[in-house]
Amino acid sequence: MDDHVRGFGPRHRDGAPESLAPRPPGGPMPYEGVWRFTAPAVEASVPQARHAVRDLLHRQGVPASDDLVQGLLLIVSELVTNAVKHAALLSPVLAVEVAVGAEWIRVSVEDNHPYRPTALEADHGRTGGRGLLLVSEITREAGGACEVAHTASGGKVIWAALPLKPVRVR
Repeated sequence: MDDHVRGFGPRHRDGAPESLAPRPPGGPMPYEGVWRFTAPAVEASVPQARHAVRDLLHRQGVPASDDLVQGLLLIVSELVTNAVKHAALLSPVLAVEVAVGAEWIRVSVEDNHPYRPTALEADHGRTGGRGLLLVSEITREAGGACEVAHTASGGKVIWAALPLKPVRVR
């Protein structure tokens, strides 16, 4: 999985690590940034994406509760699985993006397939087919938002943003 830092990543504009760079009062927290991973649209990418996101959150010191991280990792698994199962034919590569702000975490999965899926209702007689319903429910319970949108290249990006509730250290 290729890792790219984008946007307001963990480095100051002069290239110094953020912890060493001067910070204006009220500036971004040290864990804030945007990271993008690309991977082939194959089944092995599902656990790789989940582990990459988990490791990123840990490495950056994102103050997220275990429940929030577990929900976020389940969302990543579901979205990458959907891209692998339904978009691989037209999109042999997918991208996972993680954006962390002072008060939120947003994950998105992008592929080049134009079809925009919708969350299905639970059909207890069927296995599978409920990934977006699960993503929607996890997001709703956390007080977040999720959406499917077209990309400029004709593909789609599915994202979920969850509020970051810092863990209180006692």
